[in-house]
Amino acid sequence: MRLVVLGGAGFIGSNFTRYVLRILYDVQVLVYDKLTYAGRLENLNDIMGDKRFKFIRGDIADEEKLESVLREFQPDAVINFAAETHVDRSINQPAPFIQTNILGTFYVLEVSRKLDVPLLIHISTDEVYGDLRDSPSASEDSPLRPSSPYSASKASGDLLVQAYWRTYRLPVRIVRPCNVYGPYQHPEKLIPKTIIRAIHNMPVPLYGGGHQVRDWLYVEDLSEALMVILERGSNGEVYNIPGFNEKKNVEVVRDILDILGKPYTLIKVVEDRPGHDYRYSMRGDKILSLGWKPKTSWLDGLRKTVKWYLDNRWWWEPLIGDWYFTSDTPWSEVKHSESTRNWR
Repeated sequence: MRLVVLGGAGFIGSNFTRYVLRILYDVQVLVYDKLTYAGRLENLNDIMGDKRFKFIRGDIADEEKLESVLREFQPDAVINFAAETHVDRSINQPAPFIQTNILGTFYVLEVSRKLDVPLLIHISTDEVYGDLRDSPSASEDSPLRPSSPYSASKASGDLLVQAYWRTYRLPVRIVRPCNVYGPYQHPEKLIPKTIIRAIHNMPVPLYGGGHQVRDWLYVEDLSEALMVILERGSNGEVYNIPGFNEKKNVEVVRDILDILGKPYTLIKVVEDRPGHDYRYSMRGDKILSLGWKPKTSWLDGLRKTVKWYLDNRWWWEPLIGDWYFTSDTPWSEVKHSESTRNWR
């Protein structure tokens, strides 16, 4: 099997690449990644010497280079993880999200169509369904009601993918995971942010008290779900991937503090961000019908994640600066990081 993993140097993409190389012997994997602040070669350090693996630096919005790479590699499937993903950043600077998540997706689709790529799996998000405060969990047929520039850009990409299936019969499958956590996740995200701040006995900021509800899935369980969809899924379908671990953000933070033996007094309530969705929740009937279900319990996955960050300071310490510990709120962190470019 020959796989191209777009955005494979990011959090989920690198974990998926590592998983594939571990479970499949007869496989060739090409990672194509722009290497932005969240996509780092360090995420792939342990597999760089694997003869079944190849890395090429490139942007999915560079149609000419993408076409050249795919034409030469001749993949059996392309998995598109490439995306801008941080909601706060999308509120402050929406343009990169439009560029990558919409225009970039268009170029991936166009190149795949021109080259008759056998299969394209497009990674989306549960955020496209919007705020489900008092509503039932979303099915794949639920309306798309995105709230942030990030989720709107992802919903737009999904619609383009569906249009290419309907119009051109391009063999595509859309995957919408819930909140994913685990090793190699950038320190701007809730779980690694909480771990790193708590290690240093620094305040852990929580938007609006942390009453927002999210569903959580350990990254290796998502990798397994993606392989099931790759091998047994149907073209033109959308697959929700829930974790069946709905938690309030404050519960997530408290569980991390408990694992680390830190006091809840580290929690600092800060002003909520604009348009903050209260609850994301999805049904998973389609993926369950293919024989998949998550294997990692919430606390087991969280303990593994905390241990990874404790054991791998070399990975995250270069990503943070003094501002990471002195900023009062997540908003000032985002703005400060944009001005100093101190993410790498």
